[in-house]
Amino acid sequence: MKRPKPPSRKRPTILDVAAHAGVSHQTVSRFLRGNGGMKPQTVARIEQAVADLDYRPNLVARSMRTRKSNRVTVVLPAMTTFVPSQILRGASAEAQAAGYLLDIVGLEGDERVRGDRVRSLLDSGQAEGVLTFTPIGDLEKLGLDHTPTVVIGEYDDQMRSHGITADGEPAAMIIDHLVSLGHRRFVHVAGSTDWMSARKRREVYLRTVAERGLENYAVIDGDWSVRSGYDAARGLSADSGVTAVLAANDDVAMGVIRGFQDRGWRVPEDVSVFGWDNQEFTAYFNPSISTVDLDREAMGRRAMRALLARIREETEPELHLDLDCRLVLRESSGPARTNHTL
Repeated sequence: MKRPKPPSRKRPTILDVAAHAGVSHQTVSRFLRGNGGMKPQTVARIEQAVADLDYRPNLVARSMRTRKSNRVTVVLPAMTTFVPSQILRGASAEAQAAGYLLDIVGLEGDERVRGDRVRSLLDSGQAEGVLTFTPIGDLEKLGLDHTPTVVIGEYDDQMRSHGITADGEPAAMIIDHLVSLGHRRFVHVAGSTDWMSARKRREVYLRTVAERGLENYAVIDGDWSVRSGYDAARGLSADSGVTAVLAANDDVAMGVIRGFQDRGWRVPEDVSVFGWDNQEFTAYFNPSISTVDLDREAMGRRAMRALLARIREETEPELHLDLDCRLVLRESSGPARTNHTL
């Protein structure tokens, strides 16, 4: 005997949300469109109702009514093994909260070719708006200056950052913190010099060391890899007097730590090591890795808000893309040792 199927749960509607929140369905509709102008307590009630009922807008039905796709597209220069996942996570969350689906495309070719492809996406109706993290040329010449297109231009054709995420200023924060622990002589294991972010971190590191009257023992060229950090640590002289290493990223920091450990040097008792990016593994490595956290997710959210405002023909918010950063202090950094030779 076949068991009867359990009754399927009815998908909640905008009327259900309205009833649950104690507001009209027109108010819920305004909330979902992000039109604003509502009292904070009303917004809070609707948000709670949406969460309680697990409400999801019916994008297909909306598309049929409005002739809109309810899709936005994020453009990267090419689909590679590297994607700016934190930025995309923030952009996606903001888009979904507004009832839009997010498509990510990698467009090969130069700026002109990518610009033509973006215009085709908008003309075809496949996307209501485009957020591009790579340059696409002059928007006015492309006829895109009055379209829902936001260009951040953060990455070049090889997905190398050259905008705000290339900022090297957190290096000064790291050095100042290490100085407060008694460190005076440093090594920087750098990233690839063809990346602006690597050049900026090196530049700020050297400037800060000079301005504070500290000692730079060496800047060791690396390539962002664990191996480059490992080799740098293995090659550092035992009588260098170095007590702290600033690594270009967390992968390099991990390699540096392992290289020191294989030499019998203790981290942080003998040498402190600081990473960059706050990747998830840094909290679980042994020792856990001190690093700098850059809020790239907030950058993605702000960029998407600007695009959504253009789609809705609202006043576009000022696009502040400064990255909030904070030091994450863990086990790999500590007070400087007092003896010169290891």
